[in-house]
Amino acid sequence: MTDRIQGLHPIETASLDEIQALQLQRLKATLQHAYDRIPHYKKSFDAVGIHPDDVTNLSDLAKFPFLMKDDLRANYPFGMFAYPTDQLARIHASSGTTGKPTVVGYTQNDVSMWADVMARSLYAAGARKGMKVHVAYGYGLFTGGLGAHYGAERLGCLVIPMSGGQTEKQVQLIADFQPEVIMVTPSYMLALADEMDRQGMTKDTCSLRYGIFGAEPWTNEMRSSIEARTGLSAVDIYGLSEVIGPGVSCECVETKDGLHLWEDHFYPEIINPETGEVLPDGEFGELVFTSLTKEALPIIRYRTRDLTRLLPGTARSMRRMEKVTGRTDDMLIIRGVNVFPTQIEELILKDARLAPHYVLEITRNGAMDTLTVKVEGNPKSDEDARTGAARDLTHKIKTFIGITASVNVLTQGAVERSIGKAKRVIDLRKM
Repeated sequence: MTDRIQGLHPIETASLDEIQALQLQRLKATLQHAYDRIPHYKKSFDAVGIHPDDVTNLSDLAKFPFLMKDDLRANYPFGMFAYPTDQLARIHASSGTTGKPTVVGYTQNDVSMWADVMARSLYAAGARKGMKVHVAYGYGLFTGGLGAHYGAERLGCLVIPMSGGQTEKQVQLIADFQPEVIMVTPSYMLALADEMDRQGMTKDTCSLRYGIFGAEPWTNEMRSSIEARTGLSAVDIYGLSEVIGPGVSCECVETKDGLHLWEDHFYPEIINPETGEVLPDGEFGELVFTSLTKEALPIIRYRTRDLTRLLPGTARSMRRMEKVTGRTDDMLIIRGVNVFPTQIEELILKDARLAPHYVLEITRNGAMDTLTVKVEGNPKSDEDARTGAARDLTHKIKTFIGITASVNVLTQGAVERSIGKAKRVIDLRKM
């Protein structure tokens, strides 16, 4: 076990010089490990004339090529592993719905590191030894339930594994088992909150004190809405399977001002998504990660497609990443205007006449793309209130985002509920 699980690990409050010295040491070792053991990395490094020995400071990492999801697919199934499969503890494969699956693997040391950073994340979010943690993340192939589970057990919590779905049963178990912590996607928490209302559970009778939300972009307005309905304190957690899984960074419950990156294990960069240029801290761009301690699948400059910026640490010495509210592949281009679903979500959640359940439908009328926002009205809103809300939201989308959209305000239950990651966009142009 590499971390002190109860309380803060010394590196979390170390000086920036100490953190950067450790990062450089681990970066050099990781680059050499990848170069020596994985043909893809040797070939890609050699192609640009760069070698691990050329690294003398952290900024030299920018000389190395990016790793893309297509690179992982091209080496299917096991070409990106540094060890034969008989030395691995676990392999995961994505659904492969958009081509060959991407495959990730873990040694026992990788699994232990994952448990450590997840335990560190849970502690930052408010969880403590002896608490019960309800895990509604998926336990499937390429999802976060296993990482969440590892970390909660490592912290000394009692884990209640549920995954998504069986919403009525989930709420019943929350009532019966009295967990203090829930790990869930924000969109599925909305479905659970609706069911809590139906079963008569109020924020005063609900045992949940801390919610750790991840796996999809969500807004601070969504955070406020969930906290008001459930009485819990909601923090954001971040990770992706290619880098390790959940636990790459997490908000601290005492500040809730962005996710502190566990920089002793994962080195972040922000790049211009168009040029690949590394941007200084504070500038907005695409997040890129390099792993510093992974054995089975070392990750060198993986382009996440998530859009954010790096900020100085507050509750911890390590830097923060601003909450991710958009991905390069989530961006819609409607009549030449760039739009992210979370921009519309923000406007919806500011109107008390509307509920936070919505989808965006894109159709094509001749050569023109058309956006329709389908959103549920607040159950307490009458028909006149819903009509007024539709009119006002249409105006706000035009004013603040710059596009013309149709808005349909629907009755309660008309928008399909999420049981995992939310599907916010329905592109009917492709059907």
